[in-house]
Formats: sequence, structure tokens, C-alpha cells
Amino acid sequence: PISVVIHTICIESAGKMNRLNRAQKDKVQQFAQVADASEKVALEVLKAANWSIDAAFEIFFTQPQYAQVPRTDPQKIDALFARYAETDQEMILADGVAKFCEELGVDPCDVVVLVVAWHMAAAHLGEFTRQEFCAGLRALGCDDLPQLRQQLPQLNQQLQEEGTFREVYVYAFGFATEKGQKSLALDTAIGMWQLLIGARWPLLDAWCEFLTEHHNKAISKDTWNQLLEFTKTIEPDLSNYDAEGAWPYLIDEFVEHVQTSRGGSR
Repeated sequence: PISVVIHTICIESAGKMNRLNRAQKDKVQQFAQVADASEKVALEVLKAANWSIDAAFEIFFTQPQYAQVPRTDPQKIDALFARYAETDQEMILADGVAKFCEELGVDPCDVVVLVVAWHMAAAHLGEFTRQEFCAGLRALGCDDLPQLRQQLPQLNQQLQEEGTFREVYVYAFGFATEKGQKSLALDTAIGMWQLLIGARWPLLDAWCEFLTEHHNKAISKDTWNQLLEFTKTIEPDLSNYDAEGAWPYLIDEFVEHVQTSRGGSR
């Protein structure tokens, strides 16, 4: 169905905003606000129109597939933001995020909250800017909590899609890294790994124990990203691990540790 195609396009576009120049980002935001469309749909239409605002509006309002893109009420979204935002601030901070999750009916530590944050393109854990919150709800086609609550099973299901899971995993590193830091605090990294790959990788407990006992330092972006590749390509018994492979040194040390604890390498 066309609606499914549009939804898929929107997901694939989620990581592309950061690669736009300032003028292009401004056009995406301008188009989204005027057309009451998500930024992801705005990006696709503007690219199809070769970044001409007028041509993009012509495409959006005349091609039938975009008639199925959910419309939202900006005033209702603004009111929802104000419900959780700090007084006189353009931010929802930790207490507001906790209240948002409580009224949404989800545990703040549920992985679906991370998926919601990904759709909002939230830059930092524990806070949403007005732009992130409002644009994210528009992207999801929601302007109230009941609508968003109805989407939670679908958002959880998105993690079963390989491409979406990979994007959320890569996004989680920057999202959870403290402001001004380039590496992810070890305890935070462990929490994120447990959230994202705890049910996917049998060696996760051994990996976390190894890091705590032998590393005890922040995790680099390269190690974070390469671990996902390791979990997908190397068997849990490490039988296809190649010591000459281009894995980060920390992963090589982990393999050596596991092999030693099992009584020798293969």
C-alpha cells in the first residue's frame, strides 16, 4: 500500500537531516510547517523537486499519495509540549520526560522510548527541545497522547526491521553521550547495550563483565559501532573469529579473554 511505502521512505530518511547544509535544513523546516507535514516527508518532496519550494508544494498537494500522509493540529502539539516543558523554557527536561512517559503509559527505560526519541531526532538523553518534540510528533502523525499510545506497538515492531534497528543503534550512541563528550560513559553504554541487544547477543553479559573488570573506561564511537557488526557476523562460540580481522583492540582483547576462560583458543 502507498501508506506503507511512504512510511518506509520516512524511516530511511531519518538519518539524512544531519547531512544537509543550513539552507536545505531551513527549507525542510519551512516546508514542514507550511504543509503540516513531517520533516522526513518534507525532505523527500524537496529532493524530488530539486530543492525548489514552489515545485515541492506542487508535488505535495497534487500527487495523491501525499493525501494519505497524516495531518496534525499544530496547536494541540504545542499544548502537549507546554504540558511537559519547564516554565519559560523551550525545553522538556528530565522531570517533564518522566511525566510524559508516565502519562504515555511506558517505563522511561523501555526501548520504545528510545525509538520515540529517534523519531524526534532528539540530541540528548533526558530532554526534548520544542523543535524536536513538535517535529517528532508531526513525523509520527500524532497530536495527542492517545494517538501516540496507539503507535507504540508499531514503533516496537520497527526494531525488527534490520535497517531501522541499525539506525536506532547508531543513533543511541550520540543520544546517550554527555554534552561535550566524544565517548560514552561505560555504565551508560552497558545500559544501552542491555536495552538494545540484550536479547540478541548471548555474549552480552560476558562482554559487560569484561569491560567492568578489565576496561572500566568510556566507550568510543568506533567500538560502539563495531560491536554491532561483531554481534552480527561472529558466532557466539567465536568459531569464525579471525584474529587478523580489523576489529577494535578492545574487542580483540575480549575474544582472547573469553577463549582463555573457556580453556584456550580454537
